[in-house]
Amino acid sequence: ASERLAFSGLDEILGFRVRMAHTSMYRDFTAALQGLALTQKQAATLWLIDANPGTSQAALAGALSMDRATMMAIVDRLEESGFVIRKRSASDRRRQELYLTPAGQKVLAKARNAITRHERHFTSRLTADELKGLLNALSKLAAAD
Repeated sequence: ASERLAFSGLDEILGFRVRMAHTSMYRDFTAALQGLALTQKQAATLWLIDANPGTSQAALAGALSMDRATMMAIVDRLEESGFVIRKRSASDRRRQELYLTPAGQKVLAKARNAITRHERHFTSRLTADELKGLLNALSKLAAAD
């Protein structure tokens, strides 16, 4: 049995609550995708490439609030796994376009199913209005940069 600690107001700090919720969701997400050998960032990258065929690493990095070096490492790993291919842009030879391979499409379909189950695990605890309010509030916080 674990000792019950007094939080003395710590549990009233927004950042603490967001961090605790994130930790719970991250653990569940990791378990949900365990058999696919994908991280959250890799799954999000596959998702965005699928929705935006021919996109660039720079565009993905911006959309996911990552630095370019991190995104390059993620795309490198996805390419090594056979999920993504890079093609030189016909209009700008300096730009590389990203596309999912058939294997990437297949693993993304499995990931989406796992993510749907993961999301239901958490969203089922909220009413529709609570979920809408939470998503709204999180969007406002994310835009506070």
